[in-house]
Amino acid sequence: ILRCLVGSEMCIRDSYNMNVNYKQLIFAREYRKLSQTELAAHIPGLSQPNLSKFEKGLGILSDEVLNRIIKFLNFPESFFEIQISNNVENAHYRRKASVTKTQKSAIEYSNKLIGYIIDEMSASLDYPRMTIKFVNVDDGYSPEKIAWFLRRFLGIQEGDPVRDIVTLLEKNGIFVVEIDEDVDVFDGVSFLTDNGYPVIVVNKNFSNDHKRRTIAHELGHIIMHLSKDFIFADDRNKEKEADRFANEFLMPECAIINSLRYLKLSSLVELKRYWLVSMASIVRRAYDLKCIDKDKYTYFNRELGRKGYKKNEPIDVYIDHPSLFITAYRMHCNELEYSNEELANAFHLPQDVIERFCVPAKKYSLRIF
Repeated sequence: ILRCLVGSEMCIRDSYNMNVNYKQLIFAREYRKLSQTELAAHIPGLSQPNLSKFEKGLGILSDEVLNRIIKFLNFPESFFEIQISNNVENAHYRRKASVTKTQKSAIEYSNKLIGYIIDEMSASLDYPRMTIKFVNVDDGYSPEKIAWFLRRFLGIQEGDPVRDIVTLLEKNGIFVVEIDEDVDVFDGVSFLTDNGYPVIVVNKNFSNDHKRRTIAHELGHIIMHLSKDFIFADDRNKEKEADRFANEFLMPECAIINSLRYLKLSSLVELKRYWLVSMASIVRRAYDLKCIDKDKYTYFNRELGRKGYKKNEPIDVYIDHPSLFITAYRMHCNELEYSNEELANAFHLPQDVIERFCVPAKKYSLRIF
């Protein structure tokens, strides 16, 4: 799925004199989950007011203090001389009061780093071409119509579930990356990297049906909301549009509606097993398609809650695993013969960032003794 464009040697940029981009300092500090006050407390000669001025581009810091900051944050000096944008517009955090600004900022910068790594690896690899077209809802196409067309484009039969959702997207040029985050904080995000590669990042710790729903939702955002050629009205409800897209993409009306008429609680497990979505999503789909009334919808949700299914539904549905991002990393290691340290140096990143996002978690085997 990928091929090398260069030989085994990758060009590592020359070192520059210290010229710290204050935006990159904010990036590194917030990725490390440090407030200005917390960072200043660890750096001799640095006060929070002076750091605040520097991060607003209104003040200067001595090279000595900057060196201390860089060493403490454990980012290479060259990181502070570049600029990483990767504007992330569609991040979805859990709607809980306990989600702090520090948590959100750290996840936002994690997503930006993933996008940056994808861009950096593209200098050596030929990624699958993005074949899925952007579509403007304002041109008269409903989210449901767009989802229906995409299913046909991807070769999904009318009555079939979207089985290998990750593989389908990766073959068509969309990166899917899983990160390890608290389920009480983060669901997923979609964005275009600075070089224009579409990326979906999802929280690996959710159930498979939840991840499938998140991926479909973010796919809707990519298709309908990420094109730089579209201008959107300020009152546009992008979240509702992405939800409508995901519903039709995962559970097309023409194929599922007969199963939702006269819906019974006892049929939810089998419907989940077939469509690979949560029981709660099936109940909501039945309500949206007017197959059940509000009283029946309330009853189903009350019963799901009483059985504990709002937190943990029975059976875990199938989902395929992302591979494009990890394959790109492994090709750098195996075919271009880069160690993690060398890759970090080439990309101007700390080695721990490479290892966190690129190195698959170890699988431990057990034996009897």
